[in-house]
Amino acid sequence: MFLATQNVQNSNPIDILENIFGQKAFEWERRGLNEIVIEVSGKWQDMLLFFAWEERLKCLHMSCLIDIENKLCDKNKMFELLALVNENLWLGHFSYWTEHDMPIFKHSIIVDGNDAAFEEKLAQMVDIALTECEQAYPVFQAVLVQNMDPKRVLFASTTLLQ
Repeated sequence: MFLATQNVQNSNPIDILENIFGQKAFEWERRGLNEIVIEVSGKWQDMLLFFAWEERLKCLHMSCLIDIENKLCDKNKMFELLALVNENLWLGHFSYWTEHDMPIFKHSIIVDGNDAAFEEKLAQMVDIALTECEQAYPVFQAVLVQNMDPKRVLFASTTLLQ
């Protein structure tokens, strides 16, 4: 598991994330009471994990930015790729961050203050995001930078993984 669990109950999940990532010497920035950004080294490139806590909904949202320079003029290819990639996901989904013109992985969990396994769920959430982004990076790179056909790239990547 990517993160070690802690025994912290009934806290703001952002405080827990700050504590966990601070102990592991990651680059992070607290952007307010309910937001934190953490930089994580990946196989292909560094990734940014954005966490936001919505107190009213008791929901922790995470986004993982895939930093790829998008050279596509045809946005239809991007949206076709997102639909195809998302068909195979059980948890979370890929979306398109129009403000930065990049793909992004998103996932949220409802936080129950009495959940003793919250830290484990948090670790799983991060592991899922990093794993999905690492697997999808070459596919997004081929389509967004090399302008390849999304179906061909996905077919080739699934064939190589089997």
